[in-house]
Amino acid sequence: MGHVWITIFGIIFTFLMTALGAAVVFLFKGEISPKINAIFLGFASGVMLAASVWSLLLPSLAQAETYFGKLAFLPAAIGFLAGGAFLVLLDKCTAKLCGKAKNSKPRRLFLAVTLHNIPEGLAVGFAFGAAAMIGTTAAFLSAFGLAIGMAVQNFPEGAAVSLPMKNVFKDNKKAFLWGVGSGLIEPICAVMGYFLATGLKTLQPWLLAFSAGTMIFVTAQDLIPDSRISDDFKAGAWGLMFGFVLMMVLDVALG
Repeated sequence: MGHVWITIFGIIFTFLMTALGAAVVFLFKGEISPKINAIFLGFASGVMLAASVWSLLLPSLAQAETYFGKLAFLPAAIGFLAGGAFLVLLDKCTAKLCGKAKNSKPRRLFLAVTLHNIPEGLAVGFAFGAAAMIGTTAAFLSAFGLAIGMAVQNFPEGAAVSLPMKNVFKDNKKAFLWGVGSGLIEPICAVMGYFLATGLKTLQPWLLAFSAGTMIFVTAQDLIPDSRISDDFKAGAWGLMFGFVLMMVLDVALG
């Protein structure tokens, strides 16, 4: 497979795995019981918490060391808080324009995961852009390995969006489309990252932390409280535990 095709497949595969994860919603017919829905909401919470730490905050701190040294915590701290503030501002703007929208919670979840996919897409694009400058097969295979790692992580993320949407919209197709839509931005940002492989690297720590802030905020405000809708509060808690462990294992093993 030529270098161009490795790049194209690597970028597209990240999106395909998000879509495949979102398609899990079709395995369930009819309404999901409150207990199962609590497990899914807890699972989504765990996935987003683990992804925020291992996929976003830790890489943000590591990358910031190059530019800030001992003050590497600054981009992570400022970007993280800015992500939460952004969602608060967005809620206020939405409330003024549309009133208290019925589907505001799923929209925040969708937005948080979509924002999280921006730095991931840029990271994949940077890797392939750097490989193109080096020009060796080994460099392209290394970038492809990163893309595969991101893609595998995207599977539970796609499910984490579509499954909670099912009980909101009562429609598998609509829930699936929301899950798919959350991943559309990743290949777009990967293409941008490819052509801007050097120019945006200094912004990457800030973007990673900003995305983490949005994910943690929506998880704390919406997903975790909603995971207690079942009479059995432990169902949501165990869903969170398993979601967190799964995403942690994927991030560490494939990172």
